Amino acid sequence: MRIKILVTGGTFDKEYDELSGRLFFKDTHVPEILRLGRCNLQVQVRTLMMIDSLEMTDADRDIILNHCKSCAEDKIVITHGTDTMEITARHLGMAHLSKTIVLTGAMVPYKFGSSDGLFNLGAALAFVQTLPAGVYVVMNGRYFAWDNVRKNKSTGMFESLT
Repeated sequence: MRIKILVTGGTFDKEYDELSGRLFFKDTHVPEILRLGRCNLQVQVRTLMMIDSLEMTDADRDIILNHCKSCAEDKIVITHGTDTMEITARHLGMAHLSKTIVLTGAMVPYKFGSSDGLFNLGAALAFVQTLPAGVYVVMNGRYFAWDNVRKNKSTGMFESLT
């Protein structure tokens, strides 16, 4: 079983510039995380974009959707910013692809050392292997169907709509 990991940026991959105090993107941290986690899965990582999800457009979501459609793998994990993750999940879910697609991210950048991204990526890799075809958001050890999820901005946690 091969798994495609599509990288789009988000807090997961942000770096901190100590001189300016700003967050920025350089390269994805996914290969390093997989190596540190001693991942024993057949994965292929592809960086599609490195942007904050608040800057993501419908054209960007179409790029993600087209890669999901065209890749040979039927198990796909997408690293994504949490602010608009549910919007992208709905965009992908409405396409009704015969693939298992899991979106995940982080509330704290990986480079900060106390990131939830490692746990979330591990959970996403486990869920993508076990869930049936569909689109899901995986955060904090839970999974949510694409049409039943939102980010609670006051708690910083994802939750079901119902």
